[in-house]
Amino acid sequence: MAINIGGSGGGGRRSRGLPAMAEINVTPFVDVALVLLIIFMITAHAMDSGIEVDVPKTRTVNTISKDIPVVVSINKAGELFLGKNPININNLVDEIHKRYPGQNAVYIKASAEATMDIGVNVMSVLGNAKFGINVVTQLDEGKR
Repeated sequence: MAINIGGSGGGGRRSRGLPAMAEINVTPFVDVALVLLIIFMITAHAMDSGIEVDVPKTRTVNTISKDIPVVVSINKAGELFLGKNPININNLVDEIHKRYPGQNAVYIKASAEATMDIGVNVMSVLGNAKFGINVVTQLDEGKR
């Protein structure tokens, strides 16, 4: 039994004058590509199942105003009104249930000069009572 170690004994390619092998072995490349494809497929699914966000839907103002008659107003002094009647924030949910039975959504119309604190408190109270909250805004004619 004989073994050629590749010395100058004449068994290697170079020693016989043959050129070096210039072919690219694509098997490792295909293996890496398939592994990356599998990793991408797994992580793409994981990224898609993140936090659920309920994207707002747009409707015309006329349709909304007929569906949701409850309007909570906040003036610049921070006073609350249900419709046109003043109301305490602690009685707001009970009064809405009493005046508008079965209602599950409310408009909040706040003055631009009102502090954000009172608006956030009203949203928190209504949100805890499972009301849908819609904020009334006005189109800024200067920025079109």
